[in-house]
Amino acid sequence: MSYRPFLLMTGSARRTELWRLSIGLCLIVLVAFALPQGIFAVVAALVPPETTRSFLTGLQLGDTPTTLLVLLFAMGTLGIGTIAATQLIHQRRARSLFGPMPMAVRQFGRVFFAVALLYLVIALLPPWDMAQDLQPGLPTGQWLTLLPLTLAALLIQTGSEELLFRGYLQSQLAARLPHPPVWLIAPSALFALGHWTPATYGGNAWLVMSWAFVFGLAAADLTARAGTLGPAIALHMVNNLVAIALISPQGTMSGLALFQLPFGAGDEEAIRALLPFDLASIGLSWLAARIALRA
Repeated sequence: MSYRPFLLMTGSARRTELWRLSIGLCLIVLVAFALPQGIFAVVAALVPPETTRSFLTGLQLGDTPTTLLVLLFAMGTLGIGTIAATQLIHQRRARSLFGPMPMAVRQFGRVFFAVALLYLVIALLPPWDMAQDLQPGLPTGQWLTLLPLTLAALLIQTGSEELLFRGYLQSQLAARLPHPPVWLIAPSALFALGHWTPATYGGNAWLVMSWAFVFGLAAADLTARAGTLGPAIALHMVNNLVAIALISPQGTMSGLALFQLPFGAGDEEAIRALLPFDLASIGLSWLAARIALRA
């Protein structure tokens, strides 16, 4: 495997001491938690308490377009925190976390198209039993009207996560510890830990976290092969576009879906049966991205 292109990102790393990285991560977590809390506090001061309580309850589910859009846009605080840590703690230009920007944009487009085409082909292949069981989500007109906002929210959400885990954490670790197993596995493990949600997935929480770890490894590998963050963001965005905006389980995080599966995230048996398909999709998406990148 060739990770030489990753030098385009690691070459810009500054002040790579591990204690600085730890402080940077603490700053990111602080910003990601404190900034939304501050915004909600301001909003709460301007609207009736009953409205505030109802809205905050809805945010825990994301089962309406408004609450889910707010949740996705709020993930941008991860990106803000990452930019702050990069510039304040490491004295590094935040733009360098993306790699060369024109190259990143081109690679994003190529991978986005390749992975989206893969999912389209998969959707057209038999058997079609699951398609017959799909439940309607948002009305088509409303879904199309919200689609630009949905795409923007998903770009911010996935871009912020990739900026943190693959752009910042992976490149800073690689500049300090030039051993691929370290900077491939450690960010992917933290990414997986962020998907630990037993309240939502019950006994499947470990399986979902394992799925996130595999996804993190695929995104980390593509980042190192490409030398930019573009492919990882594209892979992540197409995956979330399908899982959030096209077909989602009922209930939690279903507010923007065109269709809904006939079960919710808490249905352990149904989710467990779906996870092997999702894992296979990650592998095929990773392969499609590599073909698109010729890497």
